[in-house]
Amino acid sequence: MNKRILVAAVLSSIGVAAHAQSSVTLYGVIDAGVSYVNNSRDATGHSSSLAKFDDGVAQGTRWGLKGSEDLGGGLKAIFTLENGFSIANGTLGQGNREFGRQAYVGLAKNGVGTLTFGRQYSLSTDVLAAYSTGGNTVAGNYAFHINDVDQLASSRIDNSVKFASANFSGVTFGALYGFSNQAGAFAGSLANGAANPGSSRTYSFGLNYAAGPVGVGAAYTDIRYPGNATIANTALSNVQELRTFGLGARYLLGPATFWALWTNTRFVPVAGTALLFDAYDVGAKYAFTPALSAGLGYTYMHLNDAAKGHFNQVDLSLDYALSKRTDVYVLGIYQIASGNNGATRVQAQIGDSSGYFSTSGSDSHSQLAARVGIRHKF
Repeated sequence: MNKRILVAAVLSSIGVAAHAQSSVTLYGVIDAGVSYVNNSRDATGHSSSLAKFDDGVAQGTRWGLKGSEDLGGGLKAIFTLENGFSIANGTLGQGNREFGRQAYVGLAKNGVGTLTFGRQYSLSTDVLAAYSTGGNTVAGNYAFHINDVDQLASSRIDNSVKFASANFSGVTFGALYGFSNQAGAFAGSLANGAANPGSSRTYSFGLNYAAGPVGVGAAYTDIRYPGNATIANTALSNVQELRTFGLGARYLLGPATFWALWTNTRFVPVAGTALLFDAYDVGAKYAFTPALSAGLGYTYMHLNDAAKGHFNQVDLSLDYALSKRTDVYVLGIYQIASGNNGATRVQAQIGDSSGYFSTSGSDSHSQLAARVGIRHKF
């Protein structure tokens, strides 16, 4: 009997030790609320007001698993599986993918960094989102730039290998390469019917410095044949290359945070003239109390195409934390578009996806949106 008790105690201690060396965490964000916009294109092509239930605005709704296993000597095995979904109807996001937000596995070494493999964010998203109005306030995805052309909000790269450095006195850097996974098309290929759906390849680099109240960062991403990639902008079927570069800065001054960001995106078409998209984003956030904060952002976007589109947008938000995990918020956004291509004027479009409110109708060139929402983290 004593031997049995001793064996059981030994096995129990082994189990506890193994558990202490590895971990798996369940986490998530649920964002929901009601939104309104005054000018949304209806079935006739004209503007009509729209009130809707909308989710994933302050942050994309998600749940995920992340874990690590201690391999000894400062080396760990790590993984992340992150699912995006709509709380409105329970459907999967990111093209109906099980783990469409992130899915990767790799190794982490103390003092060196991580090397990971799978579906991962580009360095434009990793570095530059933190210097944008969308990344700093609950205006979130409504405040990110039109169609996410500069890859700040959701540049997820399939078939990728990524290195992210450890923190060296405030300096971090990284690089990513996304394979085309198509024979004879290492640099990607243009889609040519069902028999040849095409492929995309990506490379991305980023550098960031954050110490004390100061943060500055830069990132560059190049996506070959982006119309074949699962990125936010889906209107890229005739684009041969999307190249985007950005510089951002942030400064903390007591309860206030200030930020500024510039991005330049170049679309190289299969045939024709290249298009340029510049975005200038500045803003501030102030914490009146530990629970209550307000954010203000201004963005100017310019699309140098035949329409010469100009977009001016102001974002105002108020956020109140009911607890460490739950907050409620209100926000208002106004955007006005100008520029024309012959008799056709450029339309307004709030948010990083036209799916939020659609563009304004042919009889209006501005959008005024408001939202009341709740966000819970677990």
